[in-house]
Order: sequence, then C-alpha cells, then structure tokens
Amino acid sequence: MLYRFILLLSFLSLNECLGQTPGLPFSKYYSSKDYNGGTQNFAITQSSSGLIYVANNFGLLEYDGAGWRRYPLPNSTKVRDVLLDERGIIYTSGQGEFGYFQADQTGILRFHSLLDQLPEANRNLEEIWKIQLLHDRVYFFTLENVFVFSKDHQLLNIISGNPAFESFHSTNNQLFLNQLDSGLQLIEKNKLEPLDFGKSLGNNLIVGIISFASNQKLFFTRDQGIFRLNSVGMLPWQTELSNKTRINKAIRLKNGNIAIGTQSDGIFILNENGEIILKMNNNPGLQNKAVLSLFEDISGNLWVGHNNGISLIELSLPFREIDQYSGLSGSGYDADFFDGKLYYGTNNGLAVQQMNGNTASQIQKIEHSSGQVYSISEIHNKLFLGHNDGAYEIIDGQAKSIDGVTGIWKLQPLRDHHNMVIGGSYNGLVLFEFKDDKLKFVRKIKGFNESSRLIEQDNDGHIWMTHGYKGVYKLKLNATLDAVEVSYYGTEAGLPTNLLISVYKINNRLIFTTEYGMYSFDPQTDRFEKDPFFSQYFPQDFLLTSIIEDPLGNVFYIGEGEVGVLEKQINGTYLKKHQIFNKIIPLLNDDLQNISPIKANEILFAAKEGFIWYRLDNNNQNTPTFPTMIRSVYLTGATDSLISHGSYPKKGTGSSEELEKENISIPYSARNIRFEFSNPIPNNENTTQFQFWLEGLEKDFGEWTTKRDRGYTNLREGTYTFHVKSKNIYGQIGEEDRYSFSIQAPWYRSILAYLTYVLLVGGLLVLFQKRMDKKFQKKTAKITSIQREVIEQKETALKDSHEEIERLKNEQLHAEIKSKNKELASATMHLINKNGFIDHVKDHVATVVKKSKNQEVKNELQKVIQSIDKNMAGDNDWEQFEIHFDQVHGDFVNRFKNQFEDLSPQEIKLSAYLRMNLSSKEIAHLMNISTRGIEIARYRLRKKLNLNRAENLQEFILKF
Repeated sequence: MLYRFILLLSFLSLNECLGQTPGLPFSKYYSSKDYNGGTQNFAITQSSSGLIYVANNFGLLEYDGAGWRRYPLPNSTKVRDVLLDERGIIYTSGQGEFGYFQADQTGILRFHSLLDQLPEANRNLEEIWKIQLLHDRVYFFTLENVFVFSKDHQLLNIISGNPAFESFHSTNNQLFLNQLDSGLQLIEKNKLEPLDFGKSLGNNLIVGIISFASNQKLFFTRDQGIFRLNSVGMLPWQTELSNKTRINKAIRLKNGNIAIGTQSDGIFILNENGEIILKMNNNPGLQNKAVLSLFEDISGNLWVGHNNGISLIELSLPFREIDQYSGLSGSGYDADFFDGKLYYGTNNGLAVQQMNGNTASQIQKIEHSSGQVYSISEIHNKLFLGHNDGAYEIIDGQAKSIDGVTGIWKLQPLRDHHNMVIGGSYNGLVLFEFKDDKLKFVRKIKGFNESSRLIEQDNDGHIWMTHGYKGVYKLKLNATLDAVEVSYYGTEAGLPTNLLISVYKINNRLIFTTEYGMYSFDPQTDRFEKDPFFSQYFPQDFLLTSIIEDPLGNVFYIGEGEVGVLEKQINGTYLKKHQIFNKIIPLLNDDLQNISPIKANEILFAAKEGFIWYRLDNNNQNTPTFPTMIRSVYLTGATDSLISHGSYPKKGTGSSEELEKENISIPYSARNIRFEFSNPIPNNENTTQFQFWLEGLEKDFGEWTTKRDRGYTNLREGTYTFHVKSKNIYGQIGEEDRYSFSIQAPWYRSILAYLTYVLLVGGLLVLFQKRMDKKFQKKTAKITSIQREVIEQKETALKDSHEEIERLKNEQLHAEIKSKNKELASATMHLINKNGFIDHVKDHVATVVKKSKNQEVKNELQKVIQSIDKNMAGDNDWEQFEIHFDQVHGDFVNRFKNQFEDLSPQEIKLSAYLRMNLSSKEIAHLMNISTRGIEIARYRLRKKLNLNRAENLQEFILKF
C-alpha cells in the first residue's frame, strides 16, 4: 500500500503567476555523524511504507523517521546506487559488487550478491554505477557493460559498450546511455540503438533526462547547460539559470516543476518556463552546496544527497520560513504588503523586501527604525509604524519619526474624521492629524491613561480598548476630540473574567476574545453575551490570542494550543482547517502573537525567529499517514540481545518490509523484553506520539507519549502480543504494528515438571499411605481390643438397661390398659345402667298408656315413648365409647371394619361389646333391643364372619 504524507505542493505551482514566494521551505540537515556513515550520498529512494534508503560511500543507509541504520556491502566498498522494486527488494551496486538486500526471519537485511551469476570473464568489475528497472528486468550499468537480469535474479543478457559508457538514464520507460563520441543511444531489444540527435550531445556529460511537454525532452548537461529536444531539433533551453552553473542532478517533481542540484550553488527549482521559483544554498537545512543526488519522496518532500551530508527540504508543506537565513533577524511582530514590497516589523526594527514578478530581492533593513516595532499600518496610502520610540512614517525607504509622543502600540484612522488618526500608547490615547500631507501629533486625549495596545472602533464611533488584566473600556470622544467619556465593563457586565481579553474586528463587527470563549456587545442591554457565530467552530472555553480576516473573508486565528483558518465558502459558511498548522505552533512568537494578511489567501505569522509565510490553497489537501513500525525487539539483561530488526517481508511476496511475524518462543530466564518503534514521518522525531499495549498483560492501550521504546520485565509464562500505534503532528493515527511472542514456563513450571510433580507426589502418598496403614493397623488393633472390652461391658449394661426399660414400659402399658379398661368398663356400665333405666321408664310409660282411658293422656304419653326411642336411637355415646374402646383394644374397630367391609354399624357395635366379654343381656341394654334380638344378631354376625359351628364367636373376636 502506498502511503503519502502531505501533498501540499500548491504554492510552487501558484508561483508561476504569483512570482517568487518569500522565505525558504522548512528543512533539516543530517550530517555524517547523524547517520553514522560516509560523507558522499550518491542515490536516494524510498519504500512504500516510508523508509528512506541512501547509497552512501560507507554502505546502505536506512532512515525510519527517528534514526539511521547502516548496512555495509560484503567488501565494505561504496554503494553507488540503490533502487527498490514493487516487492520491496532493495537492489544495490557498488565497487566490484552488486546484488540486493532482503530481510531474513529476524528482520535483519541480508545482502545477496549477484556477482556469481556473471561469467568468469566479467567478474573482475570496477564500479557498478547505476541500476534501472524496466518492465520485468533489472539493469546494472558499468562503464563497459550492461548486465540484464530477470526479476528472479537470473542473468539474461550482457550488453557491451565500445567506447565506454558515460552516463545512464531512464525516462518514459526508456533506457538511455551516453557514450563518448558516439553520443546518446537507446536500449531496445537488448541492444543499443543510436538516436538521430544523439551525436549532437556526444561531447557533453549528460546528468539528467526529463520528459517535457508532448514528445519533448530536456537534456541536462554538466557543463553546457540545458537542451530542449522538440520537432525542430536540439536547442538550448532558455532559463534564468546561469550557463556557468555546473549541474550534477535534475529531476521532475510531481507538480511539474524541475529540481536541479548543482556542484557549488545548491538547489534550484524551476517552473516549466525556466523561471527560478526557489533557490537554496545557505540555510540550516542545506549546509553543503554540492549536490550529488535528488529524490522526491511519496510525501512530496525533496531529499538531497550532498558531498557531505543529507538534506530534507519539506516542499510538501505550504509554509516558508523568513528568518536570519532569508536575511531577516529578530522576532516577528507585524508585517504588511505595500506598494509591491513586503515590510517586516521585528524587535530589531523594520525590514523590507522588494517583490518583482518571479524574483524577490534581498531583505533590507529600513534606516532609523531600530528597536521594537509593534504594528505596521496603511493610512491614506501611506505606511506608518507603531514603535517603542513612538510613531514613524516610512518615506523613501527610511523611517521618519513623528515627534510628540513615545511608546505607540497602534495607529488607525479615526472614524467620521477623515484627517484624524487615533493612536494607542503606553499611557492612553493620542491624536494625530494630517496636515500638508504629513501626519503630525496633536495632543494626548484626556480622561484615560491606561496602556492601550488593543483598540478598535465600532460603527457608532466608540473606541473599545481591552486591557490584559483589567477588563474592557468603551471610550467616547467629545466634540472637540480632546477628552473621552469612559465606561468600564467587567464580570458584572456579562464577561466571564477580566483577564486576557482582546478585541478584534471580524465581519465588520467587534469580537471580544476571553479565556472562556468569544463574546460580543449588545448595546440594547449594555451587556456582553456569548457570540453565537463562533461557538459552532470553537470549544466552549477556547482562548483566542490573535484573529484576523483576510480580503476574501477567510478568518485566520491563533488560539491556545491550536492555529488554523475558517475558510469562507460560497454559501457564506466556513470550513475549519487547523491540523496542518500544528507544524508551526512551537515556532510562533509567544510574546505578542499576531497574524498579518499580505494578500488574498496569503498571510504571515509572527514567529520567534522572523515570520512564517502561508498561502491557503483551495485544492483538496491530502494528508494520509505512514504506518507504525516496530523497528527492534531486544531481550534485555546484563547485555541486550537483538531478536528482531524490524524489516519484515510479507509471506509470498519477497517484500523486505512487512513479513508476517512468527510467534517466537522466549526462555523464561530471558523474560525481560524491550521494543523500539517509529514512524517514517520525516523531520518529526520529537512530535510523533505513540500508544502501546501488551496484550496478555495490560487491558488496553495506554496514554499517548513521545517515547519511542517500551520495556517489560519479569513477564510470566504465556502468550503475548505487543501492539503499537502512532499519531502524527496533525492528529492522524498510523496503521498499527504488532509483535507476538511467548514466554516459556520455567523448568519447574513446565508440563514435564508438573507431570513429574504428580508422579512424585503420588508415589510419596502411596508410601506414606502404606506406612500409615501399618501404623494405623497396629493402633487400631490395640484400640479395637480395648473398645471390644468396653463395648462388651457397655452392651451388658445396655442389655440390662433395655430389659429394665422394657419391663417398666410393659408395666406402664399394663397400668395404662388397666386404667383404660376401668374407664371403658365404667363407661360401659354407665351406658348399660342408663339404657336399662330408660328402657324401664319406657316400659312403665307403656303400661300407663295401656291402662289409661284418657285418649289425650295416651297421646301425650305415646309422644314420650317416641321421644325416648328417638333419644336412644340418636344417642352419641357410641362415638365416645368407640374412641376409648380403640385406645384399649389396639384400634380394633378400624381393623375389624377393614377386614370385614360388609358389616353393618349394629354388627360392629355387637362385635365391640363381644370383645368386652359382655353378656347378651348387657348387650341388649346397650343396643336397646331384646335379648332374643341379640341372639339373632349374633347368628347373623357368625354367618358374615364365615365361622363354622365349632368356632366360638366370642373367642374369635377376642383373638382378632
């Protein structure tokens, strides 16, 4: 996957119509000490994941965004060229050696020589100067031969040169070779084909060929300038570049411009018209003017290989630095574009730079302006300074002091008074007036003495002034313009604080910035309220320290930890952009922050060192990210042991970058591990942040940090996966990288050890059990003997106790039965006596009935007899009797009923009475029937009980 960083090259193409852009791009210089290599750097290339590779005279250099690695050739000679194919294989060539680097299973790049593929006669090589890829073939160039290999590294052909080759070039899938005298030739079908125009360049050393327009090419020679080949023929290309410039290298940039590296004049960038739009030969990022190689990376940055060192020029960023290396010294405070010139106000005074078409003059200091410049103002088509020493007018390239007052922060025209100018000074407001086309001091305005750095006028003519720690003042001038009426506003007027309040005019209205957001003034209520317009673009408590509106309505701002622009859209809304500005936040002036619009969409930020130029490009700005990379894995201890070197090819592709990392197994004794990681974002070593997580130990990713390594100690056995993510300065998160490994269990916690433990413990338990069994058996036998004696004694005593208990229980039961029998007998006799008495009464009454002649008395007595019969029939004494009877006779009634289910209630009663051994007469009284009736009932009962004649009824019942 091809990653791109920040493709913001718009300002270079815009310069074709805008002319020379001020300042220099951000850049960085790497010395030979930084990359731990040789001085010369002959070629530069880049992998798809962002790693930079450099052909250095000490070997192959690799840069990962944070540090450098060096891989020497087997014979420790110079590496002349380096080239990567789509598989990530790194082809290199040098003195007497050529081949390719590829990662092994530990991620370390290993060199594979192709020298042994050559015939014996061709192996005695000097320099292999160049490598080219064309379709499915790899070409290695020497001065005498071209060796053609397939992509599976088999030698296909050898093309010989006679006379010797001088240079080798590739453009539009064509390979060109330049020979002494013979001139330029083309490789076609594995042989050299002379070109019609080739001999015209035969005596020139060609250092670059670039396709240019349709069917046109540019040929760059080392000493004779640049030639253009078109339908007319080969003609010199007219450029602003001096013909005396010695060219070493030329490449075409993605935006169409041309980068040229020279022997002693540094870097030039030309547009397609041959106009110089950038020259770099004296700044921190280009400390060596001799250029041996050029390379544009996938981010649009330009890498420069020097005769001593490597430079990175960040052309991808839409910023330029205007500082001491551009001729401007001091901290920036304010700037202005006036009359075709750029004016820079610094703490060292005022400087100017003439901007003419495609050229920008050297920055010149304005005479008599030394000291602190606070502001630059255009008033009545004249330029004025607010200065520590007072007010100045710029006339004929010099600063002319306006006498009368010192310490002026800012000047601005006074509303509704055409010739008057109001100034904010160290101790209040001052008034100036244009007389005879000259600005002259008039007076200090009475009634207000506060330092007035920030002043603005509203549409009603009021002057608003904000103080750093006191609040807001509204000032109203009187008719004679010599005094003001002051109204003070603080927290009681709706402001959230009295501190750090500033006032700006945006969209033709006043905005007051505070620590807790933006406010505006409502004249109807005479109070401040939260401004609804900005609340949709900024957090609730966002502090703006500078804000400005450019001529197109775009709003640029500097805030607490954020810089950006609200880009005005066609429909009147704004599109917020701020991530790209994170790059410049550490560089901004932190004294009095300021933004100066110089043209439409073009501004200058005041910086600690000069200014930073920026142009808002309406093109879509692409900011893809590079992947995070685990660069090294070490087992740490008394000495560190490297187990992974971070260059892994994908399985099956041969790529040298992203091998499917195997889960390695680490001994328990080496369970301390450290990871080093990076992201190949160039020139962001201290700003890229990382977030990591050791799965198997930690729950999730931790906090973001700029640390580029993470160590773990005393890990327990188990399987782990280390995850790491990166975040660039623009807040974009790079693709996660991970590394899996396992810690082996110590020998005493291994499976074999646990099995041994189990067997050992089992054996010991068996032995222990046997020993204890013998001991227990002896002890048990002794105890058993003693217990047997005790048990026998207790059993004898217990037997005696049981017999005694049984005897007592039987006696108690017999007593209870005797008592129950007595109660039952008493109850039965009571029933017999009662029933006998009632029967006697009934018989007597019946006799009276028979003897009585009084019918009425007979009837009454007959009723008595009926009542007696009814009473005897419904008597419930039987139920009570049955309860007592069953308690004494072992639930006889229920058992008898269950055994003989067809017995009637009268037969059950008869059986119970027979069980009590009552006579027939006694039973007759109890049942209120005659003795004869009892005999009949006994007969019927015998039949139902199926008794034969030999069996006695009463004995049967007594035994039941």
